[in-house]
Amino acid sequence: MMKKFLPASLCCASLLAVMTACQPKTEQAAVLQTGDLTTFVDQRIGTGGHGHVFMGANVPFGFVQLGPTSIQESWDWCSGYHISDSTCIGFSHTHLSGTGIGDLADVTIMPVVGDVTPGRGTIEKPLSGQASMYHHSSEQYTPGFYAVHLDRYNVGVQLTATTRAGLHQYDYPTTKQATGVIIDLENGTCWDESTQTLLKKVDDTTLVGQRNSKGWAKNQQLSFAIQFSQPIAKITYYDAKGQVLKKPNTQLDAKKQVRFTRIDFNLKDTQTLYTKVALSPVSSNNALTTLQKELPTWDIAAVKQAAHEAWLKELGRIHIASKDTSALRNFYTAMYHTMIAPSTFMDADGSYRGADGKVYQDTTFTNYTTFSLWDTYRAQHPLMTLIHPERVPDIVNTMLRIYDQQGKLPVWHLMGCETDCMVGNPAISVISDAILKGFNGFDKHHALVAMKNSAMLDERGLSLLKKYGYIPSELYKESIANDMEYAIADGALAKAAKFLGDEETATYFEKRSHSWMTYFDPETHMVRGRFQNGSWRTPFDPFFAQHRECDYTEGNAYQYSWLVPHDLDNLVKLFGGRAATIAKLDSLFTVSSHLEEGASPDMSGMIGQYVHGNEPSHHILYFYTLLGQPEKGAALIRRVLTDLYSDKPNGLAGNEDVGQMSAWYILSSMGLYQVQPAGGDFVIGSPLLDEASITLPNGKTFDILAKNNSSENKYVKRVLLNGKEVKTPSIQYSDIMKGGQLILEMTNKPSSWMN
Repeated sequence: MMKKFLPASLCCASLLAVMTACQPKTEQAAVLQTGDLTTFVDQRIGTGGHGHVFMGANVPFGFVQLGPTSIQESWDWCSGYHISDSTCIGFSHTHLSGTGIGDLADVTIMPVVGDVTPGRGTIEKPLSGQASMYHHSSEQYTPGFYAVHLDRYNVGVQLTATTRAGLHQYDYPTTKQATGVIIDLENGTCWDESTQTLLKKVDDTTLVGQRNSKGWAKNQQLSFAIQFSQPIAKITYYDAKGQVLKKPNTQLDAKKQVRFTRIDFNLKDTQTLYTKVALSPVSSNNALTTLQKELPTWDIAAVKQAAHEAWLKELGRIHIASKDTSALRNFYTAMYHTMIAPSTFMDADGSYRGADGKVYQDTTFTNYTTFSLWDTYRAQHPLMTLIHPERVPDIVNTMLRIYDQQGKLPVWHLMGCETDCMVGNPAISVISDAILKGFNGFDKHHALVAMKNSAMLDERGLSLLKKYGYIPSELYKESIANDMEYAIADGALAKAAKFLGDEETATYFEKRSHSWMTYFDPETHMVRGRFQNGSWRTPFDPFFAQHRECDYTEGNAYQYSWLVPHDLDNLVKLFGGRAATIAKLDSLFTVSSHLEEGASPDMSGMIGQYVHGNEPSHHILYFYTLLGQPEKGAALIRRVLTDLYSDKPNGLAGNEDVGQMSAWYILSSMGLYQVQPAGGDFVIGSPLLDEASITLPNGKTFDILAKNNSSENKYVKRVLLNGKEVKTPSIQYSDIMKGGQLILEMTNKPSSWMN
């Protein structure tokens, strides 16, 4: 998306006027949406630009994400799909959504006609290998369903899914050429590499196998079962180079491993072939059981309908009203995106593969995977505490099992593997948030031990933090980002420890949560690299953001100087008071958006040096409310909601990051955002929606009504919670979960309800 910025010449006094640009007017009445909410979900949103979102068929939080995988394997194809591309090597059963690194695209199946040499093909020769071109105009999609026409083979494809299985329908042309499918165990998406593969024929319609791979997930092990609606007429095995294997491997570790398999069928009575594929993190026998119990039918319409109903239920957790139909599409597509992951990583009998590679069986919880925690602890997980509270204990239990198996809480966990991607200890914030909000269903004292031990390891800069009280910049890359994220987690841990009565632990981590203050330079009023002898990094360029080569992670001093959602009071003291803090905050949005060549590509969606396309900025707009000037935050929040989100393929300002970008939109468009990551209250911003009704687990609702809301009336002048006037910048989580009504009276004049 084009970077948005304000000219550096603007003074702080003129900032508010710039922020108040009007949105398009509309006279359409706002009605609380009910009925088929899937009609507002447009899976194209985020498939362009740098959104990196998944396109295909799945169910909420399902193990299977079944959709097309492209020839291309570069950064914007992290999900295996990009709207600018029209190549397809087949339909894979796992995909990531919105990540900045690619992996997965396991067990790819491609319907083919005629003589085809298996292989991925190349961009230069898109009809080489098994690949086909298609036209986006032939695509059909709705939550739980995807269809497309493959031009090379003249084959129509329909896909739908259950939690652990996918169902394919291939409609072949009438032809004398051989018709069949290629099962591709060689090719995944970006950075994925097959290491061991196996495929065995069970009977005339059934195959089982395993695909082990390395990539972002360093040791992924995936078992599967495949069943066809027609008997296999011919089967041919190929190696990684597309050469025929006369004697394919019968064991996983054999040399002649099957990477491609061509299956031919005698489609005499019908030109339609149905294919079922079930996945298991444990065994092919479990995958076979899944086929029998979870996907017993060939009726694709029935399976599609079941998936549709699953999405209807989950989308119905929030009903909204808006005069702007694009806001409706953005909102419910965002809801959809927040429910692609975390993904179920467990068979129906409770079996799963742990972080230590061992198989466990536990029916007391649902085990999950795909934890993009550096991103999602900020808004995605707080949103889950509101609309999916029944899943929160399972999320925590998954994290505690991971701790038991690998000796630390997850950092960025994928398919049972720790990637150690990004910085800090974000799982601590998620678990502390659950504790402070009163969730049960997990061992809280075991959780406290897991958090303490994870925070006291000697890895990823923690040994330096313990030794020096901060991370010296010459001793560890991205020192400031690491330290500040550890400080956020430490603050969360201190609160949880105090809540559970462990004062000693609370005192220690409360003190350590202020370690970031060591980097605050009183001369520049920014966080700045600091060496072990106490000297500052010199020269200092606050714009410097070379990817992986500076003191920050995917950012610079401008964004990281505000990365203290847990410690705003101390930041105000360092700035010299509230007025000075507000003036400094104003300057963040008026300074040039200049980024030098080589800066992190994740820095996108800019207003000045505020970077909405990347997560460390996401709380900053709400500091205005906490500092007593919510009108400035309101104007900027509305600007982000309308300018940096749209219902077009490039409608996300940056990577979706497994639900975080969408979670920010969902909460902010309702007028609320949780700034403090653990047990934090929901700070009031500027609601884009006229009305939102959150369905609570006790049968009650929490209704948010923005009276007199419009593009001009973006400022909150009065707040009423269940009829009582609110004079504070936020409301409590417990207030929401009790049910009731929040009224935000809106005006076109800059205003504060706290005065």
